[in-house]
Amino acid sequence: MIGDVHFARGSLADLDAVDALMVAAFDAEYGEAWTRAQLDTVLALPGVWLTLARLGRRVVGFSLHRIVLDEAELLLLAIAPEMRRRGIARALIERGCAEAKSTGARRLHLEVRDGNPAAALYQAAGFTQAGRRREYYRGIGGQISDALTLSRDLTRP
Repeated sequence: MIGDVHFARGSLADLDAVDALMVAAFDAEYGEAWTRAQLDTVLALPGVWLTLARLGRRVVGFSLHRIVLDEAELLLLAIAPEMRRRGIARALIERGCAEAKSTGARRLHLEVRDGNPAAALYQAAGFTQAGRRREYYRGIGGQISDALTLSRDLTRP
């Protein structure tokens, strides 16, 4: 808990709130929000979990992770714009790392658009750049951005 923000496992029943939060949190210019069908499909897969950050009954943040064997991935992370810089994203990251580690993951990976301010958050949380996918993101207006692949070793304290 951070202040009045509580963290809990999410489910398919929470996808309306997750969907609305993605619209508010992700830059529409880059089309980074997932569709409802993508969320439904991914949540049905084994090894996938959704964590919600709630202020009262309102979802103000979420993270979506998956694990396969000893590798985990942070698929999505979003915080309501007015709730940013309060430690919620970092708490979701740390919860995801702890859960991944407890289920056998040795590394946690993620991908972020080069130029996305969230990259600094991930680096501060112990992620290091593992690679770069050239010209991976294509914005609605035609802008092209690389994807940075980051990872964090979960075997270290």
